[in-house]
Amino acid sequence: MILARHAETGRPVEIEVEDGKIAAVRETARDPGDVWVAPGLIDLQVNGFAGVDYNSPEVTAEEMGRSVEAMRATGVTRFLPTVITGSRERMCGALRKLAAAREALPEIAGFHVEGPFISPDDGPRGAHPREHVRPPDREEFLRMQEAAGGGICLLTLSPEWPGAAKLIEFVAAQGVVVSIGHTGAGGEQIREAIRAGATMSTHLGNGCHGVLPRHPNYIWEQLAADELCAGLIVDGIHLPPSFVKCAVRAKGLEKSFLVTDATSPADCAPGRYWLGGIEVELTPESRVQIVGTRTLAGSALRMDRGVENLVRFAGLTLVEALRMATVNPARAMGWRDREGFLRVGDAAELVRFRWEDGRLACC
Repeated sequence: MILARHAETGRPVEIEVEDGKIAAVRETARDPGDVWVAPGLIDLQVNGFAGVDYNSPEVTAEEMGRSVEAMRATGVTRFLPTVITGSRERMCGALRKLAAAREALPEIAGFHVEGPFISPDDGPRGAHPREHVRPPDREEFLRMQEAAGGGICLLTLSPEWPGAAKLIEFVAAQGVVVSIGHTGAGGEQIREAIRAGATMSTHLGNGCHGVLPRHPNYIWEQLAADELCAGLIVDGIHLPPSFVKCAVRAKGLEKSFLVTDATSPADCAPGRYWLGGIEVELTPESRVQIVGTRTLAGSALRMDRGVENLVRFAGLTLVEALRMATVNPARAMGWRDREGFLRVGDAAELVRFRWEDGRLACC
């Protein structure tokens, strides 16, 4: 039995759990003090955490377990390890290791493959290595899916490539969510991708050219597309608060969700780390960048800090911010067992926390 204040209503509740599901949510006269309860946080884009690089074919089950335990302490109960652009051997090797680790880690809901079918251009390509960017290839996707044990459930690609729409149709028909990202695509290419089955934008506002036309451009096109939900990295580094506020207003609360795009330096001290064979550094200012450059290489953001930032940057209530970190990503992925906010019958993935002076502390 879990006693806490319901994060949506503020009322004390007792939550009964049976067989991994929420069996009952009852209001109570018992006083839980200042302890609140909400659905566990969901992160759809995690390249690494607590010093562990999920893109390494050498990652061990022990390292993954340690990393997931550290992530759980930030309120995350479900996430997608994310494999970025690399050689065929490295990407498949990493997916095999992640698939093996998944058997013992229920927090891993599947895998997000971000690349290699992205823009080859500086800016949109971000930190992805140019030499490994390649055009959409159905057979390569199937090889990656085989390496992942069928666990790939989210694919990020750029629709600027000839043949991208055909791959989107094929992948979406397999039940995999397709997201537009790291792209220099034009408006018609984006609309063609949506018609083919793309339903998401990957870290909207990032993985872009440094300078864009006022209009049209691929940020506006994705903001205006009602069919697309959008992930946002709300660390104050990738996006300024004004963009976060405007993006949430444009997409609407139900179509926006929080991601961290965390890499191995997340939850670690400043220093040098690895991301898929690329050496990166975490600066004292919390930037993760390729060593010797200012190119961002993921983030050091934790989901609990991201929730706090949503409240501060976008003027959201705590409940609205929590929904962007729980219900909304579940809806974007079609995970029906997490589409409710403490709904009876949903998976009993819960987080208890305290909220004081704009800080969220899991307990």
